[in-house]
Amino acid sequence: MKSILHPLLLFVLVACATAQKPTHFTGPWDLPALKATPSATWGAKTGLVQQVWYEGEPSQGKPTRIFAYLGRPENGASPFPALVLVHGGGGKAFKDWATHWARRGYVALAMDLSGNGPDGRLPDGGPDQSDQTKFRDFTDPEAREMWTYHAVAAVIRGHSLLAAQPEVDPRRIGITGISWGGYLTCIVAGIDDRLKVAVPVYGCGFLNENSYWKEKSLAAMNAEARERWIKNFDPSQYLGGVDCPILFLNGSNDFAYPMDSYHKSYELVRPHLRTVSVIVRLKHGHYWEFGEVDSFVDSVLAGGKPLAKLQPMQITGSTATARVDSPVRQKKAELHYTNDTGEWQKRDWKTAGAELSAGTISARLPAERPLVCYLSVTDERGAQVSTGHAELSAVK
Repeated sequence: MKSILHPLLLFVLVACATAQKPTHFTGPWDLPALKATPSATWGAKTGLVQQVWYEGEPSQGKPTRIFAYLGRPENGASPFPALVLVHGGGGKAFKDWATHWARRGYVALAMDLSGNGPDGRLPDGGPDQSDQTKFRDFTDPEAREMWTYHAVAAVIRGHSLLAAQPEVDPRRIGITGISWGGYLTCIVAGIDDRLKVAVPVYGCGFLNENSYWKEKSLAAMNAEARERWIKNFDPSQYLGGVDCPILFLNGSNDFAYPMDSYHKSYELVRPHLRTVSVIVRLKHGHYWEFGEVDSFVDSVLAGGKPLAKLQPMQITGSTATARVDSPVRQKKAELHYTNDTGEWQKRDWKTAGAELSAGTISARLPAERPLVCYLSVTDERGAQVSTGHAELSAVK
């Protein structure tokens, strides 16, 4: 018997077949231009690392250059996976960071985002990264003169430079950034659809709602410029566009990126893509010896075993539970909690053991309220992942 499709059903099927992915907000950046390979000048090579200067965005009508170190593996067969390394405030192009990843089998690009070269300020460098530069008043036409605009463009151009290297597999490139570099990673991961993995360390969005800069630099801006900054340069505008696995790593008492803004930021990413690791009193600084970062990136780009995947924490009565899925043996489960209120940076966190049985973490909650708590597991590699936190109010 010959089947006949109803005209309305036929229309729906055709519409579904031709529908395109929703367009994400990409801010003031010209992505097609930034995805083109930038012009570059290569410099001295020391060990596994070579100097490179590559094309930046124009500033005040003049061309700029970005300085970086490119690390290449000494052994192994190309094409290699690659990683973009984004420093934070007060940082620079870290040669040792590029070396760290080159030794692990990656081609890695660590660029400078403050207009500096290996020996100080470049004559054709972009904006510096002081708070006064980041948060100055500006108009719509001046958006492309702002530090965040230049920094994001430099990171995306750095990705394009990496992808063009003959020893790089352009289908296996990721990004990680520290502090302000984590902030930039959140933005870039939401707009550069070529990325296959992302790890922002510390950095997040909703800086106007709670952050080190809320009552300082952001408060000093005029109201119109502040709203313009949030619209163009706060990661909350872009995290919903993330389309690759992403690990959010932060400390419970981070001075700059507190847990409330951090939680709101990672909740913008689709659950199947995000992994969270909040470590009690994790120190803040330019260091990159994170087993969580190494293992997470390896699991996506180099065939390594993934970090544990935790389902959302469930609280029933006085018990918190979460399902755990992991191919790696978990050696420890914990409950982390605080009864303090007020500034997140000053809260006293406590840790108690939790049970891990048949793929489920369970922990008895303290009776005192208010309470903020979350669960974590640590695997045999020492890598920790956690659930999002829950806030339980005092009983009235």
